[in-house]
Parts: sequence; structure tokens; C-alpha cells
Amino acid sequence: MKLNNYEVKRVLKVVLLLFAFLIGFFSLWYTNNLVDKLEDQERQKIQTWANTTRLIASPDYDGDVNFLFEQIIEANTTIPVILTDNDGNITGKRNLDAQEEDNKYYLDRKIAEMRKENEPIEIEYLEGEKITLYYENSLLLNQLRFYPYFQLGVIGLFLAVSYFAFSYSRTSEQNKVWAGLSKETAHQLGTPISSLLGWVDYLKESDTNIPKRVIDEFAKDIERLNLITERFSKIGSEPILASANLLEVLNESIEYINSRTSEKVAIAIQNPELLKEINILVNRPLFAWVIENLCKNAVDAMSGEGEIYVELIEHNGKVIFDVVDNGKGIPSNKFKTIFKPGFTTKKRGWGLGLSLVKRIVENYHNGKIYVKSSEIGKGTRFRIELKTPKSEASNNKSLI
Repeated sequence: MKLNNYEVKRVLKVVLLLFAFLIGFFSLWYTNNLVDKLEDQERQKIQTWANTTRLIASPDYDGDVNFLFEQIIEANTTIPVILTDNDGNITGKRNLDAQEEDNKYYLDRKIAEMRKENEPIEIEYLEGEKITLYYENSLLLNQLRFYPYFQLGVIGLFLAVSYFAFSYSRTSEQNKVWAGLSKETAHQLGTPISSLLGWVDYLKESDTNIPKRVIDEFAKDIERLNLITERFSKIGSEPILASANLLEVLNESIEYINSRTSEKVAIAIQNPELLKEINILVNRPLFAWVIENLCKNAVDAMSGEGEIYVELIEHNGKVIFDVVDNGKGIPSNKFKTIFKPGFTTKKRGWGLGLSLVKRIVENYHNGKIYVKSSEIGKGTRFRIELKTPKSEASNNKSLI
């Protein structure tokens, strides 16, 4: 069975994740085993020194015990050790901080740390005499303890880079598909629309029983098709943004939706006088698509009966306004999912509307769109944030 590109990428992701997990698991297991072996070896080394000390400190030995202790300690070049006598006085030390090894407070703290890390070894010799040997793990052993976590960090970084690389690749592929599909749609619509325009001109000039009102409506719908074709042709291209009055842009879309929906649906702008003096940077054909999509989705969510209104929230360097409906609402766990291509709750449709809306607002207008709030059975509030021409000019000036 041949896998498609999506399935191949999914399998590759699983393989990479499994591979990274196996690397982490075996690395951690191997390093922990290595650390345990080194720890045993260091303990054995210290124990050997202790046994040797017991031997030379036996009653039969008549040499200088302290001298031998110093020789044994000198032979150790990696493990920090401290020797104390019966009274707790330090009689020898090795592999400590050279700048602090004569500091009593440092040595006392070091003995406490060594006692906590490893059980001290007591060496009894002669009668009633005892030497206590304190030690801690070598620098190499401590480094090895943290090495697995370093490896896990590297693996995590590898996974993160892989994830972002795959995401970027998928996004790039989606962009190419969107652009190709849109331009091909615009191309395919162009020929029949040109033909229809010719027929409309013919009907206007010829004697016919068709009422003029019908021909005019026919012409309006063809103009609408022209607008849709223009919108599709702009997907994938760098859109030209121009300053436009917010109230005019919203009115164009709302009037069109109102003329083609049930009278049971009321679509309005709250406090339109506040929007009269507000300009935004938009590509009008594309942005009209945003408003129309949001309104159409709201009409569907209300089953053809209810209210939709646009409300200005803020105008201070950027314009924030909401599109609100009293439809069936959206579950909170779907607030982000609804903008993904292919997601739909309708029996018909490809689930591309809100995905296009998000692309137009965020990719082409450098704005934001998201579900501000929604309550099941009560409605949804979509929020759109856009920059004003003034704020955009200010940003451009600051970059110069």
C-alpha cells in the first residue's frame, strides 16, 4: 500500500519521536550504570586506603603513622578527602579548594557535606586511637551524574527543531496549495464571467420581454462573481493595503449580507457615528470577505433567525471591534480549532471559510482575529484587531 505525503510525514514524526525516546532511555540507562560503577570504584579505593592504614597502624608497625597517612592521601589526585583524629581535629586533606583549604569554616562545611554525601570511614589503630576519613565524589563522577540531563536537553532541542521544521514545511506546503487553488479558481471563473457579461450587454440592447429589474439583478450578481474572482486572485500574492473608512467597509459587506438573508436575521452596526472618523489599512475586497464569512457563519449558527451586530471596542493606535451573534455558541476547546483548514460542523462545506478569514486578517493585514468569548446556546463574540494608517506610519518611521 502506497502512503500519501501526509501519511509519510506522520510516520516520519512517529519514527523520530521513538528514535529520540530510545536515545534518551539508553543514554540515561548507560550513564547511570557508569556512574554506579565509578561510585563503587571510588568507594573501594577509599576502603583500600582505610584497610592499608589499619595494617600499617597495627601494634607491630613501628614507623611514622602520620607520614604514611600523608603518603596515602598524596596518591589520591581526584577524590576530595579530609582526615580527622579522635578529637575531630583535621590531620590531613586533599583535592580541596586551594584558596579555602586553610579556612576553618570552609573545612567544617565541607566535612558536613561529605558526611551527607558518603558514609565516613573510621580507621582504628593502636589502643583507643581512631582516624575518620571523609570523602566526596570526584569531579568526573559529579559531571557524569548531570550528563544524562544534558543529553535529554539536547534531545529535547532536537525534537523542538524537528517539530518547527515540520511545521514550517507544512505551512509552506499549505500556502502553495492555497495560492495554487485560489489562482486556478480565479482563472476558471474568468471565462464564464466574461461570457455572462456579454450576454447581459446583449439582453440590455435587444428587445426582450425580460423585465429590466431582472437584468439589473443579473448584472449585479455577475459583478459579485467578478469580485469573488478578484478575491481568489489575490490569495498568495502580496496584497495592496490602502487607507479606508471603517464604517464604509463594514457597511458594504453588511448591506450585501442583509440583501441575501432572511428578514428574521438583523445585522447592524452599533453606534455607527463612532466609526465615521476611523480609517484602517485594508485591502477592501479581501477584508469584505472576512466580514461576510463571519456574518454567514453567524447566520448558519442561528438557524436563520437572530441578531448580529458589530461593536467598536477600542480606537487607540489600533482598531478593535467585535462581531457578535446570538447563535448556538462554540465550545471553549474549539476556539482555536475552528480556524484550522478542514474543520466544519456543517454537513456541507470544506471547512475553509474561517481558515481563510484568519489568513486574510493575520497574514495579509498584520492583525489578529480570535474568539473573544462564547457560550453554548447564547452566542459568540469574534474579535478583530487592526492597525490604523497613523500607527503603521509611526512604526515605519521608527524603523528608519
